[in-house]
Amino acid sequence: MSAPVLDTLLVANRGEIACRVMRTAKALGLTTVAVHSATDRDARHSREADIRVDLGGSKAADSYLQIDKLIAAARASGAQAIHPGYGFLSENAGFARAIEAAGLIFLGPPASAIDAMGSKSAAKALMETAGVPLVPGYHGEAQDLETFRAAAERIGYPVLLKATAGGGGKGMKVVEDVSQLAEALASAQREAQSSFGDSRMLVEKYLLKPRHVEIQVFADQHGNCLYLNERDCSIQRRHQKVVEEAPAPGLSPELRKAMGEAAVRAAQAIGYVGAGTVEFLLDARGEFFFMEMNTRLQVEHPVTEAITGLDLVAWQIRVARGEALPISQEQVPLRGHAIEVRLYAEDPANDFLPATGRLELYRESAAGPGRRVDSGVEEGDSVSPFYDPMLGKLIAWGEDREQARLRLLSMLDEFAIGGLKTNLAFLRRIIAHPAFAEAQLDTGFIPRYQEQLLPAPSELSTDFWHAAAQAFAQSQPQRTRSDDPQSPWSAVNGWRSGLPAQTSLHLSCAGQDRAISLGAPTCAFQLQGEQLWVEQQGLRREHRAIRRGETLYLHWQGDMHSITAYDPIAAADASHSQHGGLTAPMNGSIVRVLVSVGQSVEAGAQLVVLEAMKMEHSIRAPQAGIIKALYCQEGEMVSEGSALVELE
Repeated sequence: MSAPVLDTLLVANRGEIACRVMRTAKALGLTTVAVHSATDRDARHSREADIRVDLGGSKAADSYLQIDKLIAAARASGAQAIHPGYGFLSENAGFARAIEAAGLIFLGPPASAIDAMGSKSAAKALMETAGVPLVPGYHGEAQDLETFRAAAERIGYPVLLKATAGGGGKGMKVVEDVSQLAEALASAQREAQSSFGDSRMLVEKYLLKPRHVEIQVFADQHGNCLYLNERDCSIQRRHQKVVEEAPAPGLSPELRKAMGEAAVRAAQAIGYVGAGTVEFLLDARGEFFFMEMNTRLQVEHPVTEAITGLDLVAWQIRVARGEALPISQEQVPLRGHAIEVRLYAEDPANDFLPATGRLELYRESAAGPGRRVDSGVEEGDSVSPFYDPMLGKLIAWGEDREQARLRLLSMLDEFAIGGLKTNLAFLRRIIAHPAFAEAQLDTGFIPRYQEQLLPAPSELSTDFWHAAAQAFAQSQPQRTRSDDPQSPWSAVNGWRSGLPAQTSLHLSCAGQDRAISLGAPTCAFQLQGEQLWVEQQGLRREHRAIRRGETLYLHWQGDMHSITAYDPIAAADASHSQHGGLTAPMNGSIVRVLVSVGQSVEAGAQLVVLEAMKMEHSIRAPQAGIIKALYCQEGEMVSEGSALVELE
């Protein structure tokens, strides 16, 4: 039987994964096809493709989740194969079947394998039959509140609710006691329905201090299957991975082999083909419990590529063409160590709420040996509220873990982002933390060190303000008169006849402001390009200072600060708020309004549920009171800062 023709590949996804898949496809000589929503018409993945197809709509449900539109796009573009990326329809068996029925190639496993593992409940039943240890839980068909209440009582709190068809932290809630169960279950079901079109849930014991260790498996169409070592993904927030590394620190060769062979057995039991990941919880005693199998390429696959020297997307394409795996299990390399962090548009200081807006500044780390950035945006792009807020990933490789860690710290220092909130400084604090340096990893890492990782805002130092003032003054655009460029009237430095030039600046940064004298500074300052040199008592330090219009972005002690000239009118507007007013923390869609005008509510009561970037966020009463007015309704799109509820 001849190998199928595969010279044009459609990527049914967006963002960094679409860019990453197309990079390998282009390197192999394939023509690449991007699909995009109306919102993503000019997104980076669309710009980088050879062919682009407009799916219309803005929300995922109207574009990237429309199977008929995706298959029509493949036919119209001449693509013989579809790569699903991750998220969206990547683990949708109906999508895989529709692609096959259309005579196209799906760069993923057979639909039957997705069915077997796509439901967490069914997968756990399968693993139980195979003798793989499971975390105590309920994975049944009944989905009513009483069933979950009885199961939780039997298992013992705390418990973890999980969407059976889900992943990436969507539709997942920790429940500490029975009083939280009803609200958490309803919210998780809505998230699951919105993200995956399936609201079914399971519940299991929430283990304390577990490690999250996963095995990368790969299978071909000839019955060969092997594991490509493991990854530790223990550092998470909201059950979503933040840092991943390979191999898992402290894992013995014997345990690696046991987990790897168990993962291969799981894959072979369902006739798996392609790239997949079997996820385990690993406790301090070295016992591992099956969690789930992700029947797709993972976000964190680059760390596996870094320690093996393999291109997993290239393997996916070759397996889809019918080729056998090129190496045996004994030949799988394991070289050095790699660490990856996920860069998100979100506000760590505000409960990690997703951030939207324009990337006024976006500067990636320099390329080089052991350095990799997988991203899906460029400077000037906008981040919308309709999709996951991940901007990209930074991956560092080293001969050992410490070299990889230090290299990643350097990459994080070089990155520069402005215009919206990100978790960049938060990631740096994780990688620099002594406990991370010592590989003290478990899923409670972020809550345990929250005070160091999420420090309370502090007053900006005098040294900072002086550096900011000097950089701001020296970086101001120099406009000149075309008829007399030497005229003092063409200067922008505050020159006044018979008086000294501008002697002070009033600047604003992070809700603080300061009037700074430019007269006789205690330090020497010199701005060269985008580097501000500060010299004091013989010590000379470099700080990045990048000007974008009226804003200066200054990198200072690990954080990128946004500095503008102080505007007293804007400051007054920001400090003024409606009496008892509750506003939208981000752009999003109102999915539930839980109160009515005149209703009395207790402190902490849910008032409105807002959905943004596939996650739900509750607006709660800051204190007891009476609902005086409602300014939103279910189904309405609202902008960040919009008044939603007035509480009296």
